Amino acid sequence: MTDTPGTPDAPKPRRRGPGRPRQDEADDGPGTQERIRLAAREVFAERGYDKTSVRGIAKVAGVDPALVHHYFGSKDDLFAAAIEVSIEPALVIPAIIGEGPDGIGERLARYFLGVWENPVTRVPLLAVIRSALTHEAAAKVLRGLVLRRLLERVAADLDVPDPTFRAELAASHMVGIAILRYVVQVEPLASADPEKIVALVAPTLQRYLTEE
Repeated sequence: MTDTPGTPDAPKPRRRGPGRPRQDEADDGPGTQERIRLAAREVFAERGYDKTSVRGIAKVAGVDPALVHHYFGSKDDLFAAAIEVSIEPALVIPAIIGEGPDGIGERLARYFLGVWENPVTRVPLLAVIRSALTHEAAAKVLRGLVLRRLLERVAADLDVPDPTFRAELAASHMVGIAILRYVVQVEPLASADPEKIVALVAPTLQRYLTEE
């Protein structure tokens, strides 16, 4: 059938360039970003780092894969953003250091174990720990979040010598506990009362972070 004379053709939809979201998706802004982050946390926790794809995360979030790249860049960046939902260093650092150096070891130990004891935040962190043992990208995320964004900032705010070294000692202590208690599940540590662990670990963290 030929077009009717004088009737203009219907406008064709504009094609998006690679990596550019649709306007209706882009307008959703922070709400869409948060939905992608939560979907990523769910998928990484379920499938692990190596078996997770950006396309799979986009499907769970109900968005175009291009939108995931638009907001978060690479898979590694998205992995870091997803795990940060569980750790939230920007929120916890003031609570840990806000009362000064006295008792900081206990507050840090209590926060760390609290994150792991919560099933919602423990599952994605298990994915990080397990993946970090075999994938450099996951290990980089673990270093960046636990060491650089949390412990180093705590140590630096305390104004003590060698804050990086002290932060690494504290990180090794807490990550070691996480591996033995939650990943390998070595007894009696795996079933020990969290308060007992805090009581025994806190003085060591206090010494790492505050003693000259």
